[in-house]
Amino acid sequence: MSTFWVYFAAKPLWWIIITIATFLFTSWLNRRVGGTPLLHPVLVALSLIIVLLQLTGTDYNTYFEGAQFIHFLLGPATVALAVPLYDHFERVKKMLLPLLIACTCGAVTAALSVIAVAWALGASDVTLLSLAPKSVTSPIAIGIAEKIGGYPSLAAGLVLITGAIGCLVAPPLFKWLKIEDDAVKGFTLGLSAHGFGTAYAFEFSTLAGAFAGLAMGLTGLLTAFIVPVLVRLLGL
Repeated sequence: MSTFWVYFAAKPLWWIIITIATFLFTSWLNRRVGGTPLLHPVLVALSLIIVLLQLTGTDYNTYFEGAQFIHFLLGPATVALAVPLYDHFERVKKMLLPLLIACTCGAVTAALSVIAVAWALGASDVTLLSLAPKSVTSPIAIGIAEKIGGYPSLAAGLVLITGAIGCLVAPPLFKWLKIEDDAVKGFTLGLSAHGFGTAYAFEFSTLAGAFAGLAMGLTGLLTAFIVPVLVRLLGL
């Protein structure tokens, strides 16, 4: 452990400061405009940092070297999602079978629908393979894209776009369908909009956040098994 902190201290803190400050600013901005998903803090912060890297001529490796401690925290942050899930574990047990069925159907639908639409628009096979895992969290999507022959970087970008669209479409859709159960809202957001949706679900309640985290994890796991099979069946 001491070796880790010595290593961390030896790295420049500048990009960590920039990253945190940018996220705090975009979070404040998002609250000022009413919490619209169009200005999601992660999406806006990402865009601003990319612009800053371009303006300063800084390559990604240099940025990551300075800000990688935040990357390290992704693990504990993901594990922390189990805390609200544990608080609602009894309800999860009662709904386990419907949740598994819904998650499987959602993962298959997400992959098949995007492949079908992209194929109809004339996308190349490599683009189709990059699109297939777009509804799971970035690390899993990148791994799936690498395994099936897609572009990992394109898959990562599509994941962010998918999350932003999911957060944008969800509120009016819930209202139109008259969905009031926070568990249903959360599970839907986690399934279709991965990490973005999970973060957004916590704005409804901890119950919604718990079910969103569960859906995000299950969808990632199922998609990792389902997509390679679908790709072989479709002959891509």
